[in-house]
Amino acid sequence: MTSDKNKRPSINKGAIKRLFGYVFKPHKLKWIIVIISIIISALVGVVGSLFIKTLINDYIDPMLEVSLAGYSPDFAPLIRAILFMIVIYAVGIIANFVYQRIMVKIVQSTLRNIRNDMFAKMQHLPIRYFDTHTHGDIMSYYTNDTDTLEQMIGQTLPNVLSSGFTIIFTFVAMLTTSIYLTLVVILFLFIMMRVVKSVGGKSGKYFVAQQQSVAKVNGYIEEMINGQKVIKVFSHEKNAIEGFENINGELRKNAYTANKYANMFMPIMGNIGYFQYVAIAILGSALAILGVHNLSITGVSVFNLGVISSFLLLSKSFTQPVAQLSSQINSVVMAMAGAERIFKFMDEEPETNNGYVTLVNMTEVNGKMVETNEHTHIWRSTLFPYTTLFRSHSDGTVTYTLVKGDVVFENVNFGYVPEKVVLHDVSVYANPGQKVAFVGATGAGKTTITNLLNRFYDIADGKIRYDGININKIKKEDLRRAIGIVLQDTNLFTGTVADNIRYGRLNATDEEVLAAAKLANADDFIQRLPDKYDTMLTSDGANLSQGQRQLLSIARAAVADTPVMILDEATSSIDTRTEKLVQKGTDELMNGRTVFVIAHRLSTIQNSDVILVLDHGEVIEKGNHDSLINKRGKYYQLYTGKFELE
Repeated sequence: MTSDKNKRPSINKGAIKRLFGYVFKPHKLKWIIVIISIIISALVGVVGSLFIKTLINDYIDPMLEVSLAGYSPDFAPLIRAILFMIVIYAVGIIANFVYQRIMVKIVQSTLRNIRNDMFAKMQHLPIRYFDTHTHGDIMSYYTNDTDTLEQMIGQTLPNVLSSGFTIIFTFVAMLTTSIYLTLVVILFLFIMMRVVKSVGGKSGKYFVAQQQSVAKVNGYIEEMINGQKVIKVFSHEKNAIEGFENINGELRKNAYTANKYANMFMPIMGNIGYFQYVAIAILGSALAILGVHNLSITGVSVFNLGVISSFLLLSKSFTQPVAQLSSQINSVVMAMAGAERIFKFMDEEPETNNGYVTLVNMTEVNGKMVETNEHTHIWRSTLFPYTTLFRSHSDGTVTYTLVKGDVVFENVNFGYVPEKVVLHDVSVYANPGQKVAFVGATGAGKTTITNLLNRFYDIADGKIRYDGININKIKKEDLRRAIGIVLQDTNLFTGTVADNIRYGRLNATDEEVLAAAKLANADDFIQRLPDKYDTMLTSDGANLSQGQRQLLSIARAAVADTPVMILDEATSSIDTRTEKLVQKGTDELMNGRTVFVIAHRLSTIQNSDVILVLDHGEVIEKGNHDSLINKRGKYYQLYTGKFELE
């Protein structure tokens, strides 16, 4: 019974089929040219080996006999034969050049298509996936795994085809030269296959483990880069180094073992080839000396120098591609492991979008409201003036409802995993234009509620309604287009300041971008930047302060021009002075909108219409600031400092 430790890694046939769909299907004509070129190149090598027999038997031996007889040999036939072979070799060189150039195009085109499909897939994955997978591991799909595919498609695959055709053509040529000597080659081929099975299974298993270890290293490095400030603040450099040394040691061990076995291939196969070469030379010479007749599929002849010399070259041409095929096993195993990881990523369940209710834009034409195709807005203090919810019915009728921002949570229960519920029977009622604030300790469920409103996660029980419509029936892209959000963790993208603000609504005009920046009080610092709104931002806005980055995030939400706004600790990264400047802007930003605010600074939510105090996923208090103070409950304790938020 074979143990798992020594078990050869299996190759997923489904992954092979899908990978070949990327490699072959879009490049059928190119592959026809490649295969023809490889066949020509392989044939040229065999013809060259067979030419040695012809050269010795038909040209050199007769010329030596003429010369020994005292006559002057005629070199013209020999020169013509050599010139003919030069032409043959030139054709082989051209064929080799052609298929290698075409393979470069096939490889890069294939990798481009795979990366495009991976990235497109990533855009449709739910937030849950990114919450449960490290960014470094995801990045390894685009880097390490695609690198293994590049090596296999660009090098291994053409080498396998070339070696395969060479082995076939050479074997036929050997049979036409000598069946006796071919049997010797077959004997040594059996020995080679035993070596491949023994060494190849071990190296392949560790190459797969090596690839998995690389993904772990990438994930750990990405995590440590993001947490450098925390590491230094708490002086955990030593712990971080020890952690890295552990997983890096695992990578070293797997890589060392894999390459240890892999590096045995060529020396072992080469030495077997040398023994085969010597065995053929000795046996062929002995048979020639003994006068044994040579047997081939083309007839019976005698052993001579031409036959032996030609067969020695053929045997070497046969052994070399066999060794090359053996050495490519690890590349194939690694590539298939990478392909399986990539296709597993591409097969992840996409974010469901089962809604049929959508948003359409209405505009006034000749005193009548008509539907337009473009998602255009007129930036003004009264928001979403002409945008409506569009709802189709089974009877073919259509309902238009003006978007107001009426949000209702009815007895909502939710858990990120089914067995652990984090929200218990939560009910929230937010009328259009109201400001609703959530207060509670870390982990109380504040951010979870806003994640459910965006349908980043779908609820297990209860209902969430937007303007009276269950959000499960609204198309996600339209629902999210009607909800703006300012996150605690800001994300800026490579591009200009204006581009990052316009990310909230890509068709926003320069005037709208400027107005949004002024509303968020970001215009003042933007005007001091080297190129103002055209200043390039890189590395997530590393050339800006944290407060400035947050102001741009607020401006981005402002330009999105949505009837519902979520502020998740939006002012957490802004100092007290800047907060006062922003407060006026955010008040105007919230004017006419339904706003959900999550804040630890209770001073920022005193003017909220409704304040909900959460504790372990339950709403324990509800009311405005004054009513909650009069209750002298948890909110009162928080406000007076008798109880602090964690």
